[in-house]
Amino acid sequence: MAGSKEIRTKIKSVQNTRKITKAMEMVAASKMRKAQERMRATRPYGDKIRNIAAHLAHANPEYKHPFLVKHADDGNAKGVGLIVITTDKGLCGGLNTNALRLAFGKIKEWQGAGRKIYVSPVGNKGLGFMQRLGAQISSHLTGLGDTPHLDRLIGPVKVQLDLYTQREIDAVYIVYTNFINTMKQEPVIEQLLPLPADRMKADEHAGKGTWDYIYEPDPKEVLEQLLVRYVEQIVYQSVAENMASEQSARMVAMKAASDNAKTVIDDLTLVYNKTRQAAITKELSEIVGGAAAV
Repeated sequence: MAGSKEIRTKIKSVQNTRKITKAMEMVAASKMRKAQERMRATRPYGDKIRNIAAHLAHANPEYKHPFLVKHADDGNAKGVGLIVITTDKGLCGGLNTNALRLAFGKIKEWQGAGRKIYVSPVGNKGLGFMQRLGAQISSHLTGLGDTPHLDRLIGPVKVQLDLYTQREIDAVYIVYTNFINTMKQEPVIEQLLPLPADRMKADEHAGKGTWDYIYEPDPKEVLEQLLVRYVEQIVYQSVAENMASEQSARMVAMKAASDNAKTVIDDLTLVYNKTRQAAITKELSEIVGGAAAV
C-alpha cells in the first residue's frame, strides 16, 4: 500500500486538476451562451437569402446557374469535394471524433467507387486527421478563434467552388456538428453543390411563375453573386453551429471531469485515512508489546 506522503501528493495533484477543469467549465459556459446567440442570429439571414435565390432561380428559367445543375454523367468517375469542419482545440468529448468518423466513412465509400477526393479542412483537428490519412488537401483554414469571420472562410470555400465550376468534381459535401441542445450535438453530412432541391424550394407563388424581376445588370451576374453568397452563408452557418456545439460539448466534458476528480479525491482520502489509522494502530501495538515485554 502506498505511503501517507505519496497519497497526500496524489490528492493534491487531483485537486489542482479539478481546479483547472472547473475553470474551463465556467469559461466554456460563458462562451457557449455567446456562440448560441451568434448561431441563432445568422439563421434569419440564411432563410432570407435562400428565399431570394429560389425565387430568382424559378423566375428566370432560361438561365441555369452551374450551382443548380447536376453534371452530366459521362461514365467516368469524377472527383468529390469535401469540407470538414472541426475545432482547433480538444477537450470537447467525442465531438471531433464523431464528425471525423462520419467523414472517414464517406471517404472510404468514394474511394471504393474510384473517385478522387479534394478535402478542405476547417479546424486544426480536421487538418491533422486528414494529413495522417493521406488525403489530398486542396485548401485549409485553422485558428478561427471564438468568433467566425466570413472573410477568412471565403478562401477555402472558393477553392471548392472553382473545382466544381471547372468540372473537376461533380459534387461538394460539408461535414459539421449540428447543435440541437446543450446536451446533444450530432455530426451531419450535407450536399453543398449542386444545391439540393429541398434547399432551393420556393413557395407556391414562385412555383406558379408569379415572380417577375427586372435584372440589373443581367440575370447571369445577379445569380452568380447571389448563389455564391448563399453557399458562403451555408458554410458560415455550419461553422457557427459547430462552434456552439464545441462550447457545449466542452462544458459538459469539463463538468464530467470535475465530478470524476471529486470522486477520485474522495476515494484517495478514504485510502489515506485507512493508511494513517493502520500506522497509528501499528505504533500502539508496538508500544503495548514493548511494555508487556518489560
